Amino acid sequence: MRIVLCYPVNQNHIAAIQAAAPEAEVVDAGQDRIDELLPTADIFVGHAKVPVDWDRVLAAKRLKWIQSSAAGLDHCLVPGVIDSDIIVSSASGLFAPQVAEQTFALLFGLLRRLPLFFRAEASREFVRLPTDDLRGKTVGIVGLGGNGRMLAKMLAPWDVRIIATDYYPVDKPDEVDELWPAEELDRLLGESDIVILALPLFSETLGLFDHQRIAKMRKGSYLINVARGSVVVEDALVSALRSGHLAGAGLDVTEVEPLDPTSPLWDDPKVIITPHVGAQSSRRVDDSTSLVCINLRRYLSGELPLNRVDKKLGFPHPSVVYRGASQ
Repeated sequence: MRIVLCYPVNQNHIAAIQAAAPEAEVVDAGQDRIDELLPTADIFVGHAKVPVDWDRVLAAKRLKWIQSSAAGLDHCLVPGVIDSDIIVSSASGLFAPQVAEQTFALLFGLLRRLPLFFRAEASREFVRLPTDDLRGKTVGIVGLGGNGRMLAKMLAPWDVRIIATDYYPVDKPDEVDELWPAEELDRLLGESDIVILALPLFSETLGLFDHQRIAKMRKGSYLINVARGSVVVEDALVSALRSGHLAGAGLDVTEVEPLDPTSPLWDDPKVIITPHVGAQSSRRVDDSTSLVCINLRRYLSGELPLNRVDKKLGFPHPSVVYRGASQ
């Protein structure tokens, strides 16, 4: 059995993976050699950020399991993989604490008007400006997977009402006041002062927040996107901000990345932009390797890996989402 790695591991990580699968050959391909070595893999662990000839991989008929080191799976869920018997599992929920912290940074920055105060600070102007509050707000979470559930847990102490939609509206956490199916999205938008996007990107969510959908949000509400940039149509967001329909937007992701230097979002004082860093952590590779080892042991003992995705949808059922190293 050959395990081919393509994420930024060091020797300690490779040793841990080897210990979890003592009989396997573990090869660190990196981005430079992943296209060459992926057809030789029985198990692929990582995230190829360079073009991969998936037709060649599938023709080799060797690959049995992909363990992505990312929550998003557009890098590997090509049609041939979807239609094959290859098991695919994601990193869904693995970086939920970091994503939640990033969400709070964006949200509080907007509510406390930090872009305006930073501009005043740069001009050495000590000027009081109106701010907003989190307490008492209704927060709508769109997508209650691993990230969405962590967000609800961290928001609950702030005296807010939490509502959510999900494609699998099951196992409602105590922190969530109402959990509705995805078809109730417009209802959520009409009741929310703050809308947080934590949903996956697939055919049904691509461009989901267009002019018509954003118009259904409450006037004066806030939009936070820590999901995928292509869920929100940039022109629609710009229009809603310019008209005053939205009070602000916090974006860790944008429709096109990197965001074009000419985008009006850069100069809008009602917008905070971070460069897709929500899942960054000093522990990222360590935590990723812990999940890899847990899933390797499960796979080699005949169990299905945690975070096994429905390949047609591109995300896992809540019952198999990774909840921490205790699993």
